[in-house]
Amino acid sequence: MSVASRYRQAWEGFWQEAPKEPGGVFWDADPKVTAALHLALFEPHLLDPELALVDLGCGNGTQTRYLADRFWRVIGADLSAAALDHARRADPTGQAVYREMDAAEKGAAEALHAELGDANVYVRGVLHQCEPADRQPLVDGIAALAGERGRVFLVELSEAARPVLGALAQSPSGPPPKLAPVFRHGIAPGEVADEAVPGYLRGAGLTVLASGELPLVTTEFTADGTRIELPSKWLVAAPSM
Repeated sequence: MSVASRYRQAWEGFWQEAPKEPGGVFWDADPKVTAALHLALFEPHLLDPELALVDLGCGNGTQTRYLADRFWRVIGADLSAAALDHARRADPTGQAVYREMDAAEKGAAEALHAELGDANVYVRGVLHQCEPADRQPLVDGIAALAGERGRVFLVELSEAARPVLGALAQSPSGPPPKLAPVFRHGIAPGEVADEAVPGYLRGAGLTVLASGELPLVTTEFTADGTRIELPSKWLVAAPSM
């Protein structure tokens, strides 16, 4: 079963309902506390910064537009057409190009690679949304996009995020307003074992060059006014030689 067969309808419903204003979605944090921090870790490992950059799972394109200010060609790819509608409306000057794509579907990533050539790939919080059986095909697609010269930056929720999300979901007052739609549309995050992520990369023929921990900043706050930050791990990977 592909990501599309289970989640496309759920994501369409989520993004059709999602607010248009910046920060209206749980994970739609300002690039200054997301992509900017990630780029500081990613850029030193780029073999060729002039390659196209694919923002895989771009959603409404907040991070994509930031990346498009720093790379000459950026493609925001997402499973959801409704998400891409948000992204295009927020990008009237066409800083980036947006493409509907299920990267876990066989041939989709290969087709985009045939169009772009090798690409650098940015992936933020996509793997944990997949069915377990789709995770390796998704990473295989990421590797296909990278080709021989591309580099991959992958950031995913760590196992330590599960109790944080569980506590938020089971709060007596219910989950925070921006998290509630995620659960309501059936796209609640799933746990990926910390040790499994580098295993998926190795299985796709990628070598981990660097890794570390960095909180995944959200746009939501607890009742006492504390910003919710979820434990996450990041990895930079390159095609194995």
